[in-house]
Amino acid sequence: MDKVNSSVVSEFVLLGLSSSQELQLFFFVFFSVLYVVTVLGNLLIILTVTSDNRLHSPMYFLLGNLSFVDICQASFATPKMIADFLSEHKTISFSGCIAQIFFIHLFTGGEMMLLVSMAYDRYVAICKPLHYVVIMSRRTCTVLVMISWAVGLMHTLSQLSFTVNLPFCGPNVVDSFFCDLPRVTKLACLDSYIIEILIVVNSGILSLSTFSLLVSSYIIIFITVWFKSSAAMAKAFSTLAAHITVVILFFGPCIFIYVWPFTTYPVDKVLAIFYTIFTPILNPIIYTLRNRDMKTALRKIMTHYLRPKKISEMPVIVRNSLY
Repeated sequence: MDKVNSSVVSEFVLLGLSSSQELQLFFFVFFSVLYVVTVLGNLLIILTVTSDNRLHSPMYFLLGNLSFVDICQASFATPKMIADFLSEHKTISFSGCIAQIFFIHLFTGGEMMLLVSMAYDRYVAICKPLHYVVIMSRRTCTVLVMISWAVGLMHTLSQLSFTVNLPFCGPNVVDSFFCDLPRVTKLACLDSYIIEILIVVNSGILSLSTFSLLVSSYIIIFITVWFKSSAAMAKAFSTLAAHITVVILFFGPCIFIYVWPFTTYPVDKVLAIFYTIFTPILNPIIYTLRNRDMKTALRKIMTHYLRPKKISEMPVIVRNSLY
């Protein structure tokens, strides 16, 4: 029994996005730029939220945490994928593969709950405006963030409990750019039907329940403002349009890949790019370009750090050196 449970595979081979040399060079440049923009964009949001006193509110506190999760989510596999575009042999160690599975489910689970927290914040702001300050206190926001990380941790540990002890004794080729759990599970040297059922139950409960909570909150908000005025309806729709866009782009691929992992499709790799790379870069774009306060704060920061200083504003030593 011990021999069956012991894995003899020390590394996995990642096929990546394409075997074409020309495409890999293009992908290297494209995803390198995309990754840098993702990290810098989300760092800019965190800097803006923490430095501007007018943005010290629950909504922006949650947005700053979402940006941090997006940086983590974009970084667990993208740097290796970019490096692999220039490598002929795309391999990852067994422990590295397990680490990727751990982090992807930690960050995606945490982001799902953060999106629910942000939807709850908008629900309270629109449907219970007089009680908003009391309900969405600093303590409440901190608890919501802690719950998000706790749910992500429990989710990823439960997924690893199904896979970390699987025997891998032969096939080690993963048809993806990172260690995707459904594809890795199929490489185990046993019938993985029960394991796949457990993956479906685990991922299905989390993704479908959080998605249902989000949809329900949006419906309640729209019904509430429907009876107020057309102006209130337009404002609510403008506020929630960004949230709905992110939810669809994030949950759609996750539900398609992880709720039905029995059959893998070539399109799975494309869908995986959405929630690992494209969603983290869309968040800063959507939440900043559609938000007046964020745009004002960003403009203030850019003006402060990028405009040339007047001679009168320079230190005395620098002014003397100019003369």
